[in-house]
Amino acid sequence: MSDAKLLAVEAIESHVRVFFEGHSVEVVVCDLGPERREVLPDLRVLVVGPGPRSDNWAYVTAGCWAATERDGHGLEFVLTAHVRDQRFIDLMAMITYYHCGGHQLDLEHSMPIGEPWVAGSNCDHLLISLPYLHGPGLEHCLLPGGHARILWTLPVTAAEIEFRRREGHEALEQLFDEAEINPSDPLRASVV
Repeated sequence: MSDAKLLAVEAIESHVRVFFEGHSVEVVVCDLGPERREVLPDLRVLVVGPGPRSDNWAYVTAGCWAATERDGHGLEFVLTAHVRDQRFIDLMAMITYYHCGGHQLDLEHSMPIGEPWVAGSNCDHLLISLPYLHGPGLEHCLLPGGHARILWTLPVTAAEIEFRRREGHEALEQLFDEAEINPSDPLRASVV
């Protein structure tokens, strides 16, 4: 990894540690295997334990920006979950590879997971949204020579994705607000 990309990964980790002050932060290096390693050579997932900001776990990527930045700007992703589980680290590696491997994701995009995000859940897609649970303090991360935007990967149902396609992203988010969903509840009911 070049010095600039290494500095970016370190800056993202520092940003997450400062934002989640008082929380434990574990750095998990993800080796995606020989073919995928070329796309994401130094992917890390920062596993943030419950603490003063949230009683949930947060999984934040570091290394996605370094693989895809354009003119100093790029994305990282955050997932919020009810427990610490390797499944969520793997899910973050999957979405990052999907994004960096040719399927550029952005705000209001979605991605099929191909299975429930956890056993028994109806949620089998990830919706890319603003990190409402954490706010702009986490979303905006200044880097040496650039900026990373950390977007939320929200587990949603296929029916919710279909509704969004018909009615729009804002309409779906309004349904989430009206239903007062708990986004880290793996067994939450679909809002449509």
